[in-house]
Amino acid sequence: MTDNKSILLIANDYIRQGDNEGFLSFCTEDVTWEFVGDTILKGKPAVREYMQSTYAEPPEFDVQELIADDDRDTVVAIGIIKLINFNGSSKTYNYCDIWKLRNNKLAVLKAFVSEVGPL
Repeated sequence: MTDNKSILLIANDYIRQGDNEGFLSFCTEDVTWEFVGDTILKGKPAVREYMQSTYAEPPEFDVQELIADDDRDTVVAIGIIKLINFNGSSKTYNYCDIWKLRNNKLAVLKAFVSEVGPL
């Protein structure tokens, strides 16, 4: 059996490769993504649509810390992500993703995201 950290890391590799369907194969049908203070996506079709409309290119991200509580099926990923939009401009964000897994699938994401401003 694969541990929850590994499940998330493998799923993230699909995103890095631009394979959104590969990533979605690691999600439950009723997956929920909540961007705290912004948007809530419910179900694979909504997540698929978000990925298609947001990821002009595969995002670049650096997972700086990964914490798992396998007894609670929870994984926390902290890092930086860079997104390039469809007009070619890019934005960089700090993020903290809290994932809940169900039956070895990604079921719930609660994402705290903050744009990196000028230093």
